[in-house]
Parts: sequence; C-alpha cells; structure tokens
Amino acid sequence: MNPGHIASLTACALILVRWAAELGFSSLNRRHVLAHSNAVPEPLRGVVDEPTYARSVEYTMAKDRFSSIETTWSTLVLLVTLFSGVLPWGYKLFTGWLGASAGSQAAFFFVVVVALAIPGLPFDWYSQFKLEDRFGFNTTTLKTWWLDRLKGALLAMALGCPLLALVLKLVEWTGERWWLWAWACVLGFQLLMVVLAPVLILPLFNKFTPLPEGPLRERLLALGRRTAFAARSIQVMDGSKRSRHSNAFFTGFGRFRKIVLFDTLIGQLAEPELEAVLAHEVGHCKKRHVPKMLAWSAAGLIVSLYAVAWLAKQDWFYDAFGFPPDDLAPALLVFVLLYGAVTFWISPLQNFWSRRFEYQADAFAAATLGESRSLTGALRKLNEKNLSNLTPHPLYSGFHYSHPTLMERERALARTSH
Repeated sequence: MNPGHIASLTACALILVRWAAELGFSSLNRRHVLAHSNAVPEPLRGVVDEPTYARSVEYTMAKDRFSSIETTWSTLVLLVTLFSGVLPWGYKLFTGWLGASAGSQAAFFFVVVVALAIPGLPFDWYSQFKLEDRFGFNTTTLKTWWLDRLKGALLAMALGCPLLALVLKLVEWTGERWWLWAWACVLGFQLLMVVLAPVLILPLFNKFTPLPEGPLRERLLALGRRTAFAARSIQVMDGSKRSRHSNAFFTGFGRFRKIVLFDTLIGQLAEPELEAVLAHEVGHCKKRHVPKMLAWSAAGLIVSLYAVAWLAKQDWFYDAFGFPPDDLAPALLVFVLLYGAVTFWISPLQNFWSRRFEYQADAFAAATLGESRSLTGALRKLNEKNLSNLTPHPLYSGFHYSHPTLMERERALARTSH
C-alpha cells in the first residue's frame, strides 16, 4: 500500500471516529438528561419550576436528536467531497478555464466553501423555523434568514478571497518561509476586524441604538466609572429580530470599545441583574481574557500554517486526494476540510480554558458589586428563558460547553462569597 492510500485511509478514519464520538457523546447526554428528568435538581428546587424544567429537558432532547442527524449528514457530505474525486475534477476544470493564478485558486476555494454550505441549508432552515419555532424562540422571517446568508456569502467573498489570494501570492514572493509571512498578514487582518467589525459589519445584520437616558443607563455608566472601564457607548441590539434568546457582549479595543445589550436581555432582567451581567463582561476585559484568547488563536494559526506548508511538500498528501502536486490551494483546502476532525479532540482543553475565564468574570462581578445575588438571579433567569440544559453529561459538556452550567456557576459564586 503506497503512502497516498495510507493517508486517505487515515483521513477517512479521522472523520469517522469523530462522527462516532459525536453520536456517542450525544447518546450519553440524552440518557444522562433523562435520568435526571423526573424532578428539578436539588440545588435548583424552588428556583426553577417543574413545567419549565420539563420544557428544558424536551428542548435539550429535541436539539440533541436533531444534531445527531445533522452530524451524520455533514459527515457523509464531507466523505463524498473528499473521496469521490469531485474536488480534483473541479480544480482542473476551474484552473483550465481561469488559469492557475493566486486569484483563480482563491476563487476556487471560495466556490467550494459555498457549495459545501448548500447541503446544510435545509438543516439550518429546519432548526430555525421548525425546532426553534416549536419552543417559542424563533422570531425571524424567511426574508431575513435568506438575507443573512446572502450577506454572509458576499462578505466572505469580499474579505476572504483577497486575503486568501494574498496568502497564495506570498508563496511566490517569500519562498520557503511563506507561512510566517502569511501568519503575520492573517493575524493583522484578524486584529483589524476586531476594530472594524463592530462599526462596519455588525450593523449590516442588526440595528444598534444608544441605550436611552434613564436609571439603567446611569447605573451602567456608574459601573463603568467605578471599574475604570472606558467604553465608547452602551448600545442595544435588536436581537429580537431573529430570536428570543438573549445575550450581552462588548466589542472593539480602547476607545472603539462598546457595550452591547440584546433588547431581549433588557426585557428579561431587572436593573441590578443587568448591572451584574455588565460587571461580568467588564470582568472579561479586566482579566484580559480577550487578548489571551487572541493569543491562543494566533498560536493555533501559526501551527496550522506550518502544517499546511509541510503537507504541501509531500507528494503522498496530494496523491491521497487526487490532486497534482505543488499547488498550495488544494493542500490548504483539504487541510481546512479535515481541520475539525483533528481539533475536535482538543476542544475540551479550549472549553476548560473558556470556562475558567467565565468563573473569573463571575468572581469579578460579585466582588465589584459586593454581592452575588444579582448575578445569580440573572443567571437563573437566563437559563430559564433560554431553556438551557441544567444536567449535561460531563463528557458531553467537556467537548461542547464553553460556559459552565448554572449549578457549577452557583457553586463557584457561593465559594467566592465566603
């Protein structure tokens, strides 16, 4: 068996093992949730009523079953894409028509990404207009849903294609060390987007309005002054345009930073609870969580680009997927398609780190406000309104949850208050 065959079998095994693991974790989670479905968990009795808890169990089960079907379908699509020969056939056709320039290779990459998104559209539609609607979360229209996808595709083309063409051109300009230059360019682009996205991109999808004058605005501004958290503005986002789920976040750096509250969040929480949520977000800033996550992303990016550079020198890698050797675009494309099958296994590490940051931000909020009742109340309401899974299986949680569960956060807050 030649190295190309071994590589293709290894890639197929990686995809199938991840698929089996995803289904196994989902099955574990469903059984675990059902085992605790007879009554509200002891720490939350008197906090979450029985009908709401039963509804959250039903929502969790429905999402989990749907996710398993979607995972199976996307795995099948990926296997067919990688091993049917359609990619090298399309690449030969595309470059034969437009040539093998960096621009045409970038365009081929974009066309493949868009084509691969199409088989998932029925699942996206069902999730939004059937599953979410069934549980009272969907508020979007079919027109908005299609416009979101069209805008996303156009943005990907307008921003992604030139960036990818630049990366491919760097191979010609810089030779063996192209991956270092590519890393610097992509990292610079990501940092630029952190500043520009809140101003230029987010408003394409949502409407942002200043938080009206009044007690809530004064309360939040006072919190900002008390914590030396400088923000350009506090804005309300029309999240209810698409869903009844709620959230809050801040975007940008320095004087470009702004605080964003979903309008649904303002409708669900009392003023002290909104202050606690904002204090939590300020905690992320004060603990420098965003720069740390960007550093993690930068480290992952440089490792990935080095891996692509190494694979692009291996004839067996091209042979495994039917491509002619030497062109970087096919190697980069195959790497991106296989990326999730590999990084899935390190997601618990990233989620562990993310959950640790959430605990730290919670502790900061409690210390800043001098009490944890407001944050606890906010978390309870958010979990109730969003029908969150209160009893996920630990293994499933490790692979899928970037935030601790409600009971985990309450226990941590109780410890910090003593």
